[in-house]
Amino acid sequence: MTTAPAPAPSPLGRAYWLLADSAVLTARSLRHNLRQFDALLLSVILPLTLLLMFVYVFGGALHVGTAYIDYVVPGILISAAGYAASQTAVAFSQDLTSGAIDRFRSLPMSSAALLTGHVTASLLRNLLSTLLVLGTAVAIGFSPATDPLAWIAALGTIALYILAICWISIAFGTIARSAEGASGFTFFVLFLPYVSSAYVPPDTMPAALRPFAEHQFVTPVIETLRGLLLGTPTDSAPAALAWCLGILAVTVPASAYLFRRRTRA
Repeated sequence: MTTAPAPAPSPLGRAYWLLADSAVLTARSLRHNLRQFDALLLSVILPLTLLLMFVYVFGGALHVGTAYIDYVVPGILISAAGYAASQTAVAFSQDLTSGAIDRFRSLPMSSAALLTGHVTASLLRNLLSTLLVLGTAVAIGFSPATDPLAWIAALGTIALYILAICWISIAFGTIARSAEGASGFTFFVLFLPYVSSAYVPPDTMPAALRPFAEHQFVTPVIETLRGLLLGTPTDSAPAALAWCLGILAVTVPASAYLFRRRTRA
C-alpha cells in the first residue's frame, strides 16, 4: 500500500504559516533581548549619552542657525535606530554558529520566518528605544512643531530606515563566520551619521568630505525626519524613500540567497 503525497499548501496557507512562524520567532528574539540586559541597556544608554553630550557639551559651541537641540535630535534618533538595528547581525550570526538555525530547519517551519522573525523583533525593540530617546529629548527642551499626520510620517520614516539597516544586518550576519565578525558591522553603521547632516550641516565640512556627506543615504533620511518634526520643507523625502526602498529591494533577496547558501545541506 502506498501513501498519497500530502497536497501542497495553497498560497494563502503558506502566507498564514509564514506569519505564524514569524510571530513565534519574533517572540523568541524579544525574550532573548530581555535576558541580555546589558545589550538592551546599551542600546538605550548609548543614544541617550550621545543626546546629552551633543546638547550640553558641544551644543554651545556649534551654530547651525537654530536651537542646536532642535537640529541635532533627528540625527540622534537616526543614529540610535541604526546602531540598535545593526545588532541584528550579531544575534542572527549567533543563531547560525550555535546550531539553533539547524534545529529550526529540522522543524516544519518556514525558512523565511527565520529571517523575518529577527527583523520584526529588531524593529519593535528599536522603535521602543527611539521613543525613549525622543521622550528624553522633549524633556530637556526639544520643541517639535508638527501635526499628527507628520508624526505618523516621521515614525514611518524611522521604521523604514530601521528595516533597511536590519536587512543589511541580516546579510552581514549571514556572511560573518562568528558573532564577533558580525559585530564589526556596528562600527560602519555608527560612522555614517557622523559624516552626514546629523550633527552639523555638511557645508561646514572640508571640501573632501562634503560631497559624501551630502549624497550618502543617511543624510536624506535625517533631513526628511528633521523636516517632519520641525515643520520645515521635506524636499529630501523622495531621495530618502528611494534609498530605503532600494536597499530593501537588494538586501531582502540577497539575504534570502545568502541564507540558503549558508545553510545548504
